[in-house]
Amino acid sequence: MRERTGLIRLRRKAVRIHRVLVRILGSPVLRKRRARPLDMLIATILSQNTNDVNSHRAYSRLREIYPRWEDVRTASVSAVASAIRAAGMAKQRAVRIKQVLETVEKAFGRLDLRALRKYSDEEVFSLLLPLNGIGPKTVACVLAFSLGRDVFPVDTHVHRICGRLGLAPGTPSPEKTFERMKQIVPRGKAYALHVNMIKFGRAICRAQQPLCSACPLYAECSFKEKKSFRNG
Repeated sequence: MRERTGLIRLRRKAVRIHRVLVRILGSPVLRKRRARPLDMLIATILSQNTNDVNSHRAYSRLREIYPRWEDVRTASVSAVASAIRAAGMAKQRAVRIKQVLETVEKAFGRLDLRALRKYSDEEVFSLLLPLNGIGPKTVACVLAFSLGRDVFPVDTHVHRICGRLGLAPGTPSPEKTFERMKQIVPRGKAYALHVNMIKFGRAICRAQQPLCSACPLYAECSFKEKKSFRNG
Protein backbone atom coordinates (compact mmCIF):
# COMPACT_ATOMS: atom_id res chain seq x y z
CA MET A 1 0.00 0.00 0.00
CA ARG A 2 2.81 2.42 0.91
CA GLU A 3 4.61 1.73 -2.38
CA ARG A 4 1.42 2.31 -4.37
CA THR A 5 0.79 5.58 -2.54
CA GLY A 6 4.35 6.65 -3.29
CA LEU A 7 3.93 5.88 -7.00
CA ILE A 8 0.70 7.88 -7.18
CA ARG A 9 2.48 10.83 -5.58
CA LEU A 10 5.36 10.58 -8.07
CA ARG A 11 3.00 10.30 -11.03
CA ARG A 12 1.23 13.46 -9.94
CA LYS A 13 4.56 15.17 -9.54
CA ALA A 14 5.62 14.08 -13.01
CA VAL A 15 2.43 15.58 -14.43
CA ARG A 16 3.15 18.89 -12.70
CA ILE A 17 6.73 18.92 -13.99
CA HIS A 18 5.59 18.08 -17.51
CA ARG A 19 3.09 20.94 -17.47
CA VAL A 20 5.68 23.46 -16.26
CA LEU A 21 8.19 22.39 -18.90
CA VAL A 22 5.56 22.60 -21.64
CA ARG A 23 4.63 26.08 -20.46
CA ILE A 24 8.19 27.38 -20.65
CA LEU A 25 9.62 25.23 -23.46
CA GLY A 26 6.63 24.32 -25.59
CA SER A 27 5.14 20.94 -26.44
CA PRO A 28 7.48 18.90 -28.67
CA VAL A 29 5.77 16.73 -31.27
CA LEU A 30 7.46 13.78 -32.92
CA ARG A 31 7.55 14.40 -36.66
CA LYS A 32 5.76 11.94 -38.90
CA ARG A 33 8.77 11.40 -41.15
CA ARG A 34 11.25 9.64 -38.89
CA ALA A 35 14.64 7.98 -39.26
CA ARG A 36 14.62 4.30 -40.13
CA PRO A 37 15.19 2.02 -37.12
CA LEU A 38 18.64 0.81 -38.22
CA ASP A 39 19.75 4.38 -38.97
CA MET A 40 18.59 5.45 -35.52
CA LEU A 41 20.30 2.49 -33.87
CA ILE A 42 23.69 3.31 -35.44
CA ALA A 43 23.28 7.04 -34.79
CA THR A 44 22.53 6.36 -31.13
CA ILE A 45 25.60 4.15 -30.80
CA LEU A 46 27.65 7.08 -32.09
CA SER A 47 25.98 9.44 -29.60
CA GLN A 48 27.03 7.46 -26.54
CA ASN A 49 29.41 9.41 -24.27
CA THR A 50 29.91 12.25 -26.73
CA ASN A 51 28.20 15.52 -27.58
CA ASP A 52 25.60 16.07 -30.29
CA VAL A 53 27.94 18.01 -32.57
CA ASN A 54 30.59 15.29 -32.69
CA SER A 55 28.13 12.40 -32.97
CA HIS A 56 26.28 14.12 -35.82
CA ARG A 57 29.58 14.83 -37.56
CA ALA A 58 30.63 11.20 -37.23
CA TYR A 59 27.31 9.85 -38.50
CA SER A 60 27.21 12.26 -41.45
CA ARG A 61 30.77 11.35 -42.42
CA LEU A 62 30.03 7.63 -42.14
CA ARG A 63 27.02 7.89 -44.48
CA GLU A 64 28.93 10.13 -46.87
CA ILE A 65 31.68 7.55 -47.27
CA TYR A 66 29.39 4.51 -47.02
CA PRO A 67 25.90 5.30 -48.41
CA ARG A 68 24.69 1.71 -47.79
CA TRP A 69 24.92 -0.23 -44.54
CA GLU A 70 26.22 -3.13 -46.60
CA ASP A 71 29.24 -0.96 -47.43
CA VAL A 72 29.89 -0.47 -43.70
CA ARG A 73 29.45 -4.18 -42.98
CA THR A 74 32.07 -5.17 -45.54
CA ALA A 75 34.53 -2.35 -44.81
CA SER A 76 37.50 -2.91 -42.53
CA VAL A 77 37.33 -1.91 -38.89
CA SER A 78 40.10 0.64 -39.43
CA ALA A 79 38.26 2.24 -42.36
CA VAL A 80 35.02 2.56 -40.39
CA ALA A 81 36.95 3.88 -37.39
CA SER A 82 38.52 6.54 -39.58
CA ALA A 83 35.10 7.65 -40.80
CA ILE A 84 33.62 7.99 -37.29
CA ARG A 85 36.69 9.39 -35.55
CA ALA A 86 34.88 12.60 -34.58
CA ALA A 87 32.71 10.66 -32.09
CA GLY A 88 35.71 9.34 -30.14
CA MET A 89 36.50 5.72 -29.18
CA ALA A 90 36.48 5.12 -32.93
CA LYS A 91 37.88 1.58 -33.07
CA GLN A 92 35.60 0.36 -30.28
CA ARG A 93 32.54 1.89 -31.94
CA ALA A 94 33.54 0.57 -35.37
CA VAL A 95 33.76 -3.00 -34.03
CA ARG A 96 30.40 -2.56 -32.28
CA ILE A 97 28.67 -1.17 -35.38
CA LYS A 98 29.97 -3.96 -37.60
CA GLN A 99 28.84 -6.58 -35.06
CA VAL A 100 25.37 -5.02 -34.95
CA LEU A 101 25.12 -5.07 -38.74
CA GLU A 102 26.21 -8.70 -38.89
CA THR A 103 23.58 -9.65 -36.30
CA VAL A 104 20.82 -7.71 -38.05
CA GLU A 105 21.57 -9.38 -41.37
CA LYS A 106 21.54 -12.84 -39.78
CA ALA A 107 18.28 -12.16 -37.93
CA PHE A 108 16.33 -10.52 -40.78
CA GLY A 109 18.14 -11.63 -43.93
CA ARG A 110 18.94 -8.02 -44.83
CA LEU A 111 20.30 -4.83 -43.29
CA ASP A 112 16.92 -3.36 -42.38
CA LEU A 113 15.06 -3.15 -39.07
CA ARG A 114 11.72 -1.85 -40.38
CA ALA A 115 10.22 -5.22 -39.43
CA LEU A 116 10.45 -4.00 -35.83
CA ARG A 117 7.35 -1.90 -36.50
CA LYS A 118 5.34 -5.09 -36.02
CA TYR A 119 7.12 -6.00 -32.77
CA SER A 120 5.98 -5.07 -29.28
CA ASP A 121 8.23 -2.89 -27.14
CA GLU A 122 9.21 -5.93 -25.08
CA GLU A 123 10.11 -7.90 -28.21
CA VAL A 124 12.30 -5.06 -29.49
CA PHE A 125 14.15 -4.94 -26.18
CA SER A 126 14.60 -8.73 -26.22
CA LEU A 127 16.07 -8.59 -29.71
CA LEU A 128 18.39 -5.60 -29.36
CA LEU A 129 19.60 -5.63 -25.74
CA PRO A 130 21.81 -8.73 -26.18
CA LEU A 131 23.85 -6.92 -28.84
CA ASN A 132 27.27 -5.78 -27.71
CA GLY A 133 27.23 -2.17 -26.50
CA ILE A 134 23.46 -1.77 -26.75
CA GLY A 135 21.78 -0.64 -23.52
CA PRO A 136 18.23 0.35 -22.55
CA LYS A 137 18.80 3.98 -23.58
CA THR A 138 19.80 3.00 -27.11
CA VAL A 139 16.83 0.67 -27.54
CA ALA A 140 14.49 3.27 -26.05
CA CYS A 141 15.74 5.84 -28.58
CA VAL A 142 14.95 3.49 -31.45
CA LEU A 143 11.48 2.87 -30.03
CA ALA A 144 10.72 6.51 -29.28
CA PHE A 145 12.35 8.42 -32.13
CA SER A 146 12.08 5.91 -34.99
CA LEU A 147 9.08 3.72 -34.16
CA GLY A 148 7.05 6.45 -32.46
CA ARG A 149 6.42 4.46 -29.27
CA ASP A 150 5.47 6.03 -25.94
CA VAL A 151 8.87 5.25 -24.37
CA PHE A 152 10.99 7.56 -22.19
CA PRO A 153 14.73 7.26 -22.97
CA VAL A 154 17.06 7.99 -20.06
CA ASP A 155 20.63 9.14 -20.69
CA THR A 156 23.03 10.52 -18.10
CA HIS A 157 21.48 14.00 -18.32
CA VAL A 158 17.87 12.85 -17.91
CA HIS A 159 19.06 10.55 -15.12
CA ARG A 160 20.57 13.55 -13.33
CA ILE A 161 17.44 15.66 -13.69
CA CYS A 162 15.08 12.88 -12.59
CA GLY A 163 17.23 12.43 -9.51
CA ARG A 164 17.36 16.13 -8.66
CA LEU A 165 13.62 16.55 -9.13
CA GLY A 166 12.91 13.60 -6.87
CA LEU A 167 11.21 11.50 -9.55
CA ALA A 168 13.78 8.73 -9.25
CA PRO A 169 15.60 9.52 -6.00
CA GLY A 170 18.62 7.38 -5.22
CA THR A 171 18.63 5.33 -8.42
CA PRO A 172 22.32 4.59 -9.08
CA SER A 173 22.34 4.55 -12.88
CA PRO A 174 20.43 5.67 -15.98
CA GLU A 175 19.34 2.05 -16.46
CA LYS A 176 17.73 1.96 -13.00
CA THR A 177 16.15 5.37 -13.58
CA PHE A 178 14.72 4.11 -16.87
CA GLU A 179 13.01 1.21 -15.09
CA ARG A 180 11.68 3.54 -12.40
CA MET A 181 10.37 6.12 -14.83
CA LYS A 182 8.35 3.49 -16.71
CA GLN A 183 5.91 3.61 -13.82
CA ILE A 184 5.88 7.39 -13.46
CA VAL A 185 5.87 9.17 -16.84
CA PRO A 186 2.35 10.32 -17.82
CA ARG A 187 0.86 8.18 -20.57
CA GLY A 188 1.35 9.70 -23.99
CA LYS A 189 3.85 12.28 -22.70
CA ALA A 190 7.13 10.34 -22.84
CA TYR A 191 8.51 12.04 -25.95
CA ALA A 192 7.63 15.58 -24.89
CA LEU A 193 8.94 15.06 -21.36
CA HIS A 194 12.21 13.56 -22.60
CA VAL A 195 12.88 16.34 -25.12
CA ASN A 196 11.98 19.09 -22.65
CA MET A 197 14.14 17.56 -19.92
CA ILE A 198 17.09 17.61 -22.33
CA LYS A 199 16.44 21.29 -23.10
CA PHE A 200 15.91 22.06 -19.42
CA GLY A 201 19.16 20.31 -18.52
CA ARG A 202 21.16 22.26 -21.08
CA ALA A 203 19.70 25.65 -20.22
CA ILE A 204 19.04 25.54 -16.47
CA CYS A 205 19.60 22.24 -14.62
CA ARG A 206 23.19 21.88 -15.80
CA ALA A 207 25.53 19.27 -14.36
CA GLN A 208 27.89 22.01 -13.17
CA GLN A 209 26.69 25.38 -11.91
CA PRO A 210 22.93 24.80 -12.34
CA LEU A 211 20.90 28.01 -12.56
CA CYS A 212 18.78 27.31 -9.50
CA SER A 213 17.98 31.01 -9.11
CA ALA A 214 16.16 30.92 -12.46
CA CYS A 215 14.61 27.47 -12.11
CA PRO A 216 10.84 27.22 -12.62
CA LEU A 217 10.90 23.83 -10.87
CA TYR A 218 12.71 24.99 -7.75
CA ALA A 219 9.79 24.07 -5.50
CA GLU A 220 9.68 20.53 -6.95
CA CYS A 221 13.44 20.02 -6.65
CA SER A 222 15.09 17.66 -4.15
CA PHE A 223 18.68 18.62 -5.05
CA LYS A 224 20.53 18.93 -1.74
CA GLU A 225 22.75 21.77 -2.94
CA LYS A 226 20.03 23.88 -4.54
CA LYS A 227 20.02 26.50 -1.78
CA SER A 228 23.69 27.28 -2.28
CA PHE A 229 23.17 27.72 -6.02
CA ARG A 230 20.01 29.70 -5.39
CA ASN A 231 21.93 32.15 -3.29
CA GLY A 232 25.10 32.10 -5.36
